[in-house]
Amino acid sequence: MNIQAIAQKLKRPVTAHKGTFGRVFILAGSRGMTGCAHLTGMASLRSGAGLVTVGVPEAVYRIIARREAELMVCPYPSTPRGTLSLAGFLEIKKFCRTQNALALGPGLSQNDTTQKLIRKVVAGSELPVVIDADGLNALKGHLKVLKDCRGRAVLTPHPGEFVRMFGGKLNDTEAVRKDRATAVARGHGVVVVLKGHHTVVASPDGEAYVNKTGNPGMATAGSGDVLTGMIAALIGQRLSLYEAACLGVYVHGFAGDRAAREMGEISLTAGDILSHLPGAFKKTSSVR
Repeated sequence: MNIQAIAQKLKRPVTAHKGTFGRVFILAGSRGMTGCAHLTGMASLRSGAGLVTVGVPEAVYRIIARREAELMVCPYPSTPRGTLSLAGFLEIKKFCRTQNALALGPGLSQNDTTQKLIRKVVAGSELPVVIDADGLNALKGHLKVLKDCRGRAVLTPHPGEFVRMFGGKLNDTEAVRKDRATAVARGHGVVVVLKGHHTVVASPDGEAYVNKTGNPGMATAGSGDVLTGMIAALIGQRLSLYEAACLGVYVHGFAGDRAAREMGEISLTAGDILSHLPGAFKKTSSVR
């Protein structure tokens, strides 16, 4: 896998406008989990998306809307617990028709109603969709939903989520992780990003990439939210799902390595990874 060659595809023509680089729609956040929406949305912008809209429960809309001027924020109906409600499905579906990529899961909660909404959105999606965190939780026992997703999907589980969804056993051996990720990718027609030490990216056609960037300091809350936003942004810039996942995990780890060199692994936060994305992208490619 030639990461630099993939990064070259992000070169920007002088005639470009913001629509050239993709419209990314992110469903994230709930009461008490607003940081997830912030990190995912800003990671998409820092990864080159032209327009990023974060869909959140109306109960937390004001918290997120006033945090970053660059993000567009859309409120959708809330459950009494401050999570996304099924009542917003038709509005969400309509907005998806104007977008190039969808990401969902970070901070959405395991509320039963919200989990039903997640499955309904994924099953009806004609957009490529990046599924993380509570999005993955919603698919446990409902894997048929992946076959109904016409836009195809990228799944980004950590080892615990992977085993909960697909069963079996998993250990830290690179060969085992690679074999299991590839089998799931082939069996379900998805791209799998099996996170952890030497993250594995597997495609439905059997291709697999083992990433070597990253460090233990990145095992911190919000790190996965950043990666989700990055992959969605790269898909929005017309990379294939597999290319977007491979470049995303490489640059994510590279940004984490740059942050760790500056401040050490112990104090590393997801915000530090986010703040080092510009330098990591610049170093990885010739994008100006």
